[in-house]
Amino acid sequence: MNPGPHDNTRNIVVLAICTALFHSGRALAFIAGALVAISMLGDDLTLVTAPLTMMLVGTAAGTLPVTYVMQRYGRKAGFVSGSVVGTMGSVVCALAISGDDFLVFNLGLFLFGLYNGAAQQYRFAVADAAPEDRKAKAVSIVIAMGVVGAFVGPEATLLTKNVSGLAEFEGPFWVLAGFCFLSGIIVLWIDIPKLPISRHGNRGRPLREIFVIPTFLVAVVAALFGYSVMNLVMTATPVTMQVDSFTDHHIARVIQWHVVAMFAPGFFTGTLIRRTGTVRVIVLGSVLLLGSVLIALAGNSFPYYFWALVFLGLGWNFTFTGGTVLVTEVHNTSEEMNKVQGMNDFILFTGLAISALSAGVIYHHFGWIWVNLSALPLILAVLFSAVWLRSIRKKSRAD
Repeated sequence: MNPGPHDNTRNIVVLAICTALFHSGRALAFIAGALVAISMLGDDLTLVTAPLTMMLVGTAAGTLPVTYVMQRYGRKAGFVSGSVVGTMGSVVCALAISGDDFLVFNLGLFLFGLYNGAAQQYRFAVADAAPEDRKAKAVSIVIAMGVVGAFVGPEATLLTKNVSGLAEFEGPFWVLAGFCFLSGIIVLWIDIPKLPISRHGNRGRPLREIFVIPTFLVAVVAALFGYSVMNLVMTATPVTMQVDSFTDHHIARVIQWHVVAMFAPGFFTGTLIRRTGTVRVIVLGSVLLLGSVLIALAGNSFPYYFWALVFLGLGWNFTFTGGTVLVTEVHNTSEEMNKVQGMNDFILFTGLAISALSAGVIYHHFGWIWVNLSALPLILAVLFSAVWLRSIRKKSRAD
């Protein structure tokens, strides 16, 4: 049963604030994590993306356990426990920087990644609570609030990277701990009913049946490959710009407006999906991702990095939001909901961990150009899968 309009509005507001905090912390961790890795590793940059990879490994590792907790004890319990672990991980990162310990720094980001696994469920939680005709709008609004992170995350990094009495870049991770802790407090105000215990035994269709549904396949391809392209290029960007002698300020600005482009369209993506259809939005996203790669290949001055990352963010928003909405169309019952969403995110963030580590390896051995060229097959896979689903749906309507 969905909550009434008042409760639904409260859920959207609470989850939107938590999303803003989450993405502020994620942007902070992304920028500071990359720069800390560069300073700790020196000339050999093969493992420069290892910390961000460990964050994504933690996200993948956290998705299935947190969905079990949410199914058993409710969304609120899962979100609060994730925030506690994220706070602990942020503190570990700060202490690791103070002690110049790269291994422990990776461990801290892994723990922060576990919190990410819980926070990724914000978009599904708001869909659970929204009426059917407002679901896409509610999802897009919550995703859109990540735009706050575009400003708060980079600015917090720049303002606290050289706090007196702390090691360089230790300060941002104390701020990160505050973001995680605050989200755990605010999320206590959500009102999403958990499934009655008596219904947990009926788990719905097995995943093997759901996996072969064309809608689910395209949902996974759109979200996974669209996100992987974004992750592949974005992860390599700070390293590339640092090597090309751009300042921390320039790097922060590129990432900042990239994050704006990722989340600002969310204020109208839901409306766009409702008017034109989810598949068309995914196709548009894949075209924008292709444009990002072409811009990145055209030059290496600041405007090229800037606009390549803006197009990258826009393309991510349309493919990821479209994939998220498609996932919500797959499960027929509430019993199927948590396991479908959890498995979707497990697949998604396992792929992202691979793409993040690949970015460092590809960049170190082959350079920036090949980082972008390696994204092309993934973009084409998103485009062709969306066209395939559109043809299946047209045929189904005709029949």
